[in-house]
Amino acid sequence: MAENLTEVFSNLSTSTPSGVASGVSANITSSIRSDIPALGIDSSIVMNALLVLALAYIATRIVVFLLTWLSERVYEHRITVKMAIPLAKFAIYGFAMYHILGTILQLSTAQLVAFSGLAGAAIGFGLKDLVAEVVGGFVIVLDKPYQVGDKVRIDDHYGEVRDIGLRATRLVSPDDSLISVSNQKVLNQTLANANAGSQEMMVVIDLFINSKSDIARAMQILREAAVTSRYVYISDKRPVTILLKDYPFYRRLRAKAYVYDLRREFEFESDVTKRAWEAFREEGIEPPKAGVVEMEEGSGQS
Repeated sequence: MAENLTEVFSNLSTSTPSGVASGVSANITSSIRSDIPALGIDSSIVMNALLVLALAYIATRIVVFLLTWLSERVYEHRITVKMAIPLAKFAIYGFAMYHILGTILQLSTAQLVAFSGLAGAAIGFGLKDLVAEVVGGFVIVLDKPYQVGDKVRIDDHYGEVRDIGLRATRLVSPDDSLISVSNQKVLNQTLANANAGSQEMMVVIDLFINSKSDIARAMQILREAAVTSRYVYISDKRPVTILLKDYPFYRRLRAKAYVYDLRREFEFESDVTKRAWEAFREEGIEPPKAGVVEMEEGSGQS
């Protein structure tokens, strides 16, 4: 290395301006070649590397299956157990890459540095989006804006987080569609988490009634429907709240209550709505006239 540096300074002092760059480039190249021996990669090494990656993939699938199975049996800690899934994925693939570079290829320290530099250059030019997604996955796992099992809204997408992968977060929407959202996009979008790691989740139920109806009785009925639902979760920190908002031609009743399992969100909403309207009809509490709610919502009121 010292001899190469001497040659570089010699070129700088004796070469023309056009020859300076070529002299420096030649010496840097010869320095790298002398310090970092060539990698002897043959078909057996490639096959071993592919075998390690295949085993890592199989191990990941097995771990995901076991953790998912376990999460359904330790009900109270379901989300906590599922959060270990992305951590396990990163650990398995990270160990696989370490094994390939350190054991199969048997890279020295100098070779690792050179490999890192070449990989960085390739990433910078051709794989920057992929790496940004992987880095985004690491940030999500460490920062935990959401966990596997949470109900979240990312941009225009809403659903339960099914998986936090290396490249994307996968959501299951209410209509059972699987949605993949880039981890890079997640970091740049406004995100709403409905339960923040808890098993229970708040559900908001709106009912609209005629302005001439018995408001006190209607609020009592809605409260009873929410409290007696088989899906409700009630505690000192998770109360049932009934709110009233008055509009010129109708009134809005809003029930805010917690469902015991966020996966029962829509069953809970349907159960409360159905039983409340059955009781409303028995009490003579009527809905607004057709088109009134849409008309006032269109005028900008909420």
